[in-house]
Amino acid sequence: MKRTKIIDALKSEDFDRDVVVKGWVRTCRGSKQVAFIALNDGSTVNNIQVVADIGKLGEELIKQATTGSCLSVEGKLVKSLGKGQSVEIQANSIEILGLADPNTFPLQKKGHSMEFLREISHLRPRTSTFGAVFRIRHNMAIAIHKFFHERGFFYFHTPVITASDCEGAGQMFQVTTMSLPDIKKDDRGAVVYNDDFFGKQAYLTVSGQLEGELAAMGLGSIYTFGPTFRAENSNTPRHLAEFWMIEPEVAFNDIEDNMSLAEDFIKYCVSWALENCRDDVQFLNDRIDNELISRLEGVLKDDFVRLPYTEGIKILEDAVAKGYKFEFPIFWGADLSSEHERYLVEDHFKRPVILIDYPKEIKAFYMKQNDDGKTVRAMDVLFPKIGEIIGGSERESDYDKLMTRINELDIPMKDMWWYLDTRKFGTCPHSGFGLGFERLLLFVTGMANIRDVIPFPRTPKNAEF
Repeated sequence: MKRTKIIDALKSEDFDRDVVVKGWVRTCRGSKQVAFIALNDGSTVNNIQVVADIGKLGEELIKQATTGSCLSVEGKLVKSLGKGQSVEIQANSIEILGLADPNTFPLQKKGHSMEFLREISHLRPRTSTFGAVFRIRHNMAIAIHKFFHERGFFYFHTPVITASDCEGAGQMFQVTTMSLPDIKKDDRGAVVYNDDFFGKQAYLTVSGQLEGELAAMGLGSIYTFGPTFRAENSNTPRHLAEFWMIEPEVAFNDIEDNMSLAEDFIKYCVSWALENCRDDVQFLNDRIDNELISRLEGVLKDDFVRLPYTEGIKILEDAVAKGYKFEFPIFWGADLSSEHERYLVEDHFKRPVILIDYPKEIKAFYMKQNDDGKTVRAMDVLFPKIGEIIGGSERESDYDKLMTRINELDIPMKDMWWYLDTRKFGTCPHSGFGLGFERLLLFVTGMANIRDVIPFPRTPKNAEF
């Protein structure tokens, strides 16, 4: 008989028919006569109850149905008389597919800390919480591709290995085939890369933006969605060394178009989660963050505030003058911290904010300069509980202005000639942004730590699994 997924069995109204379900035991309870086994196969956060007649199936068999063991159950799908479920299975036969030793299986019916579960990340998908998180992660990926496809964007694959540093931060993982103990150096002590695989220094990418801009100059509207890497030695709840980025780049879009695209995109993803992941979102609302659903619905209700950086600084300075305490100082020219961003969103406006027109000194070289000579057409989308969730800008399309900025920052021309060609050969206004996928998932799931929305987090001193 063909296996029925538990999500389909739970939705079925075709009762009194034989089915086969397979999955892992969450709990097993009962009396000497009957056992009630909660079975889950990962297709849904909800378990299906298997009612097993111990006299019929044998006490020794039921004793093996311990938490974590894998079973195949054949039985009759019937209406449930118990509370909390509409259907259950009256077992005719049970096959043990895989035993989990109850003395050593680490996931027992009790609360486990997130810290403990990170130590056993290979088993986290077996828990209700992480099953919900990873199903939502899948759905958010589907929503992202669907959003851009419906709007005529092309999915463009940018390289994971690169020789350029998009952000100029220098915190990049180097890629080499050279033997580290035998690295060749020249007379000045500099490493010689002639014999390395690429013949030059190469890194894992921090962003696909620069290559994405090249594609937008030919395809019009593109987006990237792939892994990115940053060797930032930060052990915080908001940082990963390996994370995923979504980066649209659009020819002929100005900063206003860019803000509208970002707002539409975020709202689409949040709406998708509420409509297509309702059971998982409800579970996380009940278990992790009881304001999750109201916060998600709040994002859909109102337009995002569009706020110039200078006005945002004034609001924050006024808050300080009235006695509000920030850990970090606030002044014009400061790169806002998460506490500043969250104050604007959560305390002042009480809705998402798009902060624009930042000082050029704190933003990347490629952002279009405003006429005041002090600010650039940057934009950061700020969200409750998260702070910055999207960063983007209108890109500088003027060759001379871009060259001036590159020279000011001493960016090596040998790494930028191909990027500058797009400003020499048929340049046009264009814009784009980057959304950290895990930041989006933090918001949609209500999880508190970014390490808990990616299956196997990569952080300083941690590359297990």
